[in-house]
Amino acid sequence: MTYNAPSTAVSLSPALVPGKDRSPAVSRTPSTGRLIGIDLARGLAVLGMYAAHVGPAPSVGGPLGFSLELARGRSSALFALLAGFSLVLITGRPHPRTGRAGRQAVARIVIRSVVLIALGFALTALDTDVDVILAFYGLIFLAVLPLYRLRARTLTVVAAAGALVMPQLLYVIRQSIDNGDWADTVIGWDPLARISDTDGIVELLFTGEYPVLTWMPFMIAGMAVARLDLARRGIRAWLALAGGGLAVLGYGGSWLALSLVPNARTAIAAATDGDSGASAWWSDTIGYLIDHTPAAWLLVGAPHSQTTFSILGNTGVALVVVAACVAATDRLSRLTRLVAPVSAVGMISLTAYVLHILVIRAVGMEEETVPALIALLAFMATAMLFASLWTRHFRRGPLEYLLHATTQVTRHIK
Repeated sequence: MTYNAPSTAVSLSPALVPGKDRSPAVSRTPSTGRLIGIDLARGLAVLGMYAAHVGPAPSVGGPLGFSLELARGRSSALFALLAGFSLVLITGRPHPRTGRAGRQAVARIVIRSVVLIALGFALTALDTDVDVILAFYGLIFLAVLPLYRLRARTLTVVAAAGALVMPQLLYVIRQSIDNGDWADTVIGWDPLARISDTDGIVELLFTGEYPVLTWMPFMIAGMAVARLDLARRGIRAWLALAGGGLAVLGYGGSWLALSLVPNARTAIAAATDGDSGASAWWSDTIGYLIDHTPAAWLLVGAPHSQTTFSILGNTGVALVVVAACVAATDRLSRLTRLVAPVSAVGMISLTAYVLHILVIRAVGMEEETVPALIALLAFMATAMLFASLWTRHFRRGPLEYLLHATTQVTRHIK
């Protein structure tokens, strides 16, 4: 059974259910309550994560293999985008909270971020083959928090600038790490590195599977989406068109660049443990970098490549999924009922994510104790059944309740 970088999300939304616990700040318009379509999109991302971690390898081919390949990397981008949406829900949608309410909301995000970082390192210490995203996720929340008051247009510009600049900056920094010893010095002095037995802040920012520099644009894009009125059909149509355009620009641009730049695919294939480089414009089958990172790598569009093309393409796919999920659940009540178990998984995504890591650790899925497809179906069915039963009686998942409880101290902020 193969493993890939995880597709992860944490539902940080305040569980705004119609008729339940609505505060005056969030009940002014129908579009500011909990959107079922957002829960559906988050649930799809959770199931995509399961496919990446315990499902068959995409090499099985056919429609199943293609679906499994689509889940890899793109699910994590969708989760990150939805995390930005959740951040805006907490800090105020459609308008940012100010005064005491604003200070409390900011404090809630900070506390949740710290908890997620700690939980992420704890899960990493279990030594599964899954690259746990939670610690990266928590730090990204802190990094983008100062932007929570910005409007949708400004957030869009910031996200675009980040997608264009950050991958090049990360490439330069990683080259300096490979060619020098300054990172080792930082790691030696970093208390987080000593406590967690990892590379600490260097890993979170630069060298990990989800470096903050290149994952911030996803979350910022999600913040921009949250500022829009998704109840309007025109907005949803514009979002879908923009997403489709970004996907074409990202993956198509990568394909074109790899085709036109001499020896680009050859250099990439020589530096990785994957295929010939023909799939580098969209697929993780290109594999991982073995030694050095050639400059041609910046032309790759594969989901976990940390490049501009990758960010553009993955953001585009995420926007299309969000637009489709919101539109479908808004217009098709029968479909909404059919996909309710998936939406329920999205409502307790932190619990669903952590539990799947614990199950992998307990039963040793990496040792192929059962056939991959059976394992995947079992994970999905169990998650949907548990989520459906739980959300029928409770507003938050078990871990979501604990995470919420840690923020109650913010009520004392004046």
